Amino acid sequence: MPVVDNNKVQEFALPGLRHRTVGGKDGGAKSMEVWQQTIAPGAATPVHRHACEEVIVILSGSGTLTIEGETTAFGPNSTLIIPYDVVHQIVNTGADEMHLVATLSMSPVRVRTGDGAPMPLPWDAR
Repeated sequence: MPVVDNNKVQEFALPGLRHRTVGGKDGGAKSMEVWQQTIAPGAATPVHRHACEEVIVILSGSGTLTIEGETTAFGPNSTLIIPYDVVHQIVNTGADEMHLVATLSMSPVRVRTGDGAPMPLPWDAR
């Protein structure tokens, strides 16, 4: 069983967001991906969707999750369940960085905008 030193995994950035794919095809997982992300205070993920389920564990920080226009607040030690192919966004509403781990049920994950257009991400170009 492979062991991954997450500190050695290449980090990518979007405005206000740092990302590492800590589990996926590069590490031997064939049908899922695990993402480690940090979201800065006031920053957010892009509004997006993907044709898979996603389970996100919030390790620290607080924010809001909007799914299909409905917004719910959450705090640290929360689990967010994102259904298949729904438009969603996470916003860090707290004063501290948000740290999370996300598991997605496809690999590679193909992210699209809320309107369905492909959304190329820096980690897709590896």
